[in-house]
Amino acid sequence: MSTLVVDASVAVKAFFPEDHSDRCRRLLAGRDRLLAPDLIYAEFASVAWKRCVREEIMPEDARAMVEDFLSFPIETESAADLISAATEIGIATQRTVYDCLYLSMAIRFDCLMVTADERLVNALRGGPLATVVRWIGSGGRS
Repeated sequence: MSTLVVDASVAVKAFFPEDHSDRCRRLLAGRDRLLAPDLIYAEFASVAWKRCVREEIMPEDARAMVEDFLSFPIETESAADLISAATEIGIATQRTVYDCLYLSMAIRFDCLMVTADERLVNALRGGPLATVVRWIGSGGRS
């Protein structure tokens, strides 16, 4: 069993049919220890809300998805406990503090961050954080 930080892009793809949704579902339902900043819940609910407003899903589906996501065994850490490191990482990498919360958590727990955000992975490629993050589409255990 590995410890992995998963970001909101993985959670969203696990619930909405998109590229790599199957990998995201397997990762969330697997045996790995999953970690995330508590921000993940707000990010996930925001996507469900947005898709509801756009009439891509029904309100009851959005509610059910949020409740279902809350049942996944993801251990969370307060964003407040990660924010200083995330800000420093954001300044150094020019990535959003939201993304850097996940990166700072992976660094804190000395584990890999898995994301479905290919642009983030590409932006970090060749830098010191390239070994901390993995794109869900790159294969491997997910």
